[in-house]
Amino acid sequence: MKTFFPFLMIVMVVSLWGHDLSKIHGKIQFVDHFADYKVKVVTHRGDLRVQKVEHFPSKAGQWQIVDHFPNYKIQLVENFPDFTIEYVDHFPGVR
Repeated sequence: MKTFFPFLMIVMVVSLWGHDLSKIHGKIQFVDHFADYKVKVVTHRGDLRVQKVEHFPSKAGQWQIVDHFPNYKIQLVENFPDFTIEYVDHFPGVR
């Protein structure tokens, strides 16, 4: 049991390695294939708190949903996501 906890922490760190969640903001397009990131929507304790905005998505977690010319392409999945998101009305950003 003593070796399980450090192993779990390493797995959690490696799973988010390379995903600087604070940079994922701007114009977002939801796609079914060839996504930049695969995400799962959760109701509590998401890795990134996302606020949908109509204009000027300038802070981490602020997403403007578009159909053309996105900054990032996101695929919504149920299994094996790159990270999880939680939709919020206020205070977006990395948890």
